[in-house]
Amino acid sequence: MSVTIEERTVSGWEGRLTLRVKVAGQGPALVFLHGSFGHHFDGLLTRLAEHYTVYAPEFPGTSPADPYAIHAVDELSDLVLVYEELISRLDLVKPVLAGHAFGGMLAAELAATFPDLTDSLVLIAPVGLWRDDTPVAAWGATAAHELPGLLFHDPASPAAQAWATPPADPEAAIAAGAGLLWSIGCTGKFTWPVPDRGLRRRLHRIAAETLLVWGDDDRVVPPVYAGEFTRLLPRAITQIVEDAGHLPQVERPDDTWRIVGGFLGCLTPASALS
Repeated sequence: MSVTIEERTVSGWEGRLTLRVKVAGQGPALVFLHGSFGHHFDGLLTRLAEHYTVYAPEFPGTSPADPYAIHAVDELSDLVLVYEELISRLDLVKPVLAGHAFGGMLAAELAATFPDLTDSLVLIAPVGLWRDDTPVAAWGATAAHELPGLLFHDPASPAAQAWATPPADPEAAIAAGAGLLWSIGCTGKFTWPVPDRGLRRRLHRIAAETLLVWGDDDRVVPPVYAGEFTRLLPRAITQIVEDAGHLPQVERPDDTWRIVGGFLGCLTPASALS
């Protein structure tokens, strides 16, 4: 299915930031926060847009036309307020909050700081916790050519190769590579060198029913962290995607959709199990 994607710009943070938001679909609002590897309106968001109006903001600094926007935000607490202000300015009431990796951490921080903001939270392999015995991988220090081996269960799979293959046009390829590195740097401002900023102490405040989705071979945030999040969240369930790494929505899109769509009521019981 193809969807029409519109772009909105929202000014905020006392005029210091202009955030760009991709919008598609119709229905109740769903806000999706992307991870450190940039914003991609992938198959999961396309499927969600069949049931929701999907709002996918670009993280400050990751919009090609405004790379220095990241300099307007210094603290994680301010970043959370920036996103709450964005949701308010979009006039969204009780949107579903969803996010992947760094975006999952940010979604959890939003739900913990503003417990009435959402009733449903979807976190795909979120960062934000730390265990000395099972450290989170230093993805920001990984060479670009080594990322497929870190991010995917099978880096030789068609999904992994499609993700890693640059555009054919040389200038576009250079821009894509630079954009990836800059996105990692922008989000790394709030996670480097350890992505633990005290979220563990705040997760108990989350009132929303929460779905945790994890690849069984996640080499960035090992699946042991699914147990940590489940233990700390008041209303959480965890679903493991087999034969998937850190990007289950890319590597195992159908399995991930059955889990997410089933949780959100987008699928009939029969289709969720098929």
